Amino acid sequence: MSRQDINLVDNLLNRCRRVISVTFCLLAFPLGAGAQAPAPQVPILVYHRFAAAANDSMTVRVSTFEAQVRFLKERGYRFVPLRDVVNWLIDPAAKLPPRSVVLTVDDGHRSVYEQLLPIAQREHLPVTLFVYPSAISNASYALTWTQLRTLNRTGLFDVQSHTYWHPNFNNERRHRTPADFQSFVGTQLDVSRQRIETEVGTKVDLLAWPFGICDDELMTLAAQHRYVAAFSLEARSVDRRARRLALPRFLIVDSYGVAGLATLLGEPAPRRNANSAGN
Repeated sequence: MSRQDINLVDNLLNRCRRVISVTFCLLAFPLGAGAQAPAPQVPILVYHRFAAAANDSMTVRVSTFEAQVRFLKERGYRFVPLRDVVNWLIDPAAKLPPRSVVLTVDDGHRSVYEQLLPIAQREHLPVTLFVYPSAISNASYALTWTQLRTLNRTGLFDVQSHTYWHPNFNNERRHRTPADFQSFVGTQLDVSRQRIETEVGTKVDLLAWPFGICDDELMTLAAQHRYVAAFSLEARSVDRRARRLALPRFLIVDSYGVAGLATLLGEPAPRRNANSAGN
């Protein structure tokens, strides 16, 4: 990852921290009694990798994740597949359970198989994985195609596209002609889909934008290349007014713990002695 990309990730984390600060203020000073109830919203959480210790900004400790799952269940949240939310956005007649929440994991790190899989099976957690195929079975940190097929066969994991090799589209646009840039994006979208569908056997029509970068041109290209929904890293919940090719997600980092997650979701803070892991 380049220094520019690291700075981009840092900026995303800072934006998430500002969202937590604003949400805390809204909880402290709620709307008046005459205010209308908000429209239904669904938080989509995005993780990257899991380990016993958080040695970098994108790793969440297993203890933190388990505490967050426990907290969400205790607060009445229902874990639903991302596909159900996409169908809810497309079909006005579609319904979702009250207090739905979605789990997604980006990049295809091996810890999904080694750490997340047993938790997902024990807790019956549906998870959407957004992977970039250039790393799968190639990079030492990445899942293998065999592992992805095993995950998919559990019925809990849906494998979708994170482009072919996770480019920074802002950088690519700067040194390409407009026509070359559009061709490059199309290749990233098409080759990723084709490889995942061939290797895993799942239908691929959902996309996570690398680094959360998306704009009108990229959304138009995603639609032209048969993606029905795409996901950014804008830190807010999804509602039916959201643009389907730039749907927001909350980037979760270990330092949020349970208390930070509660604040993101507009929930009262947990008791200090409860769900202590990750607080």
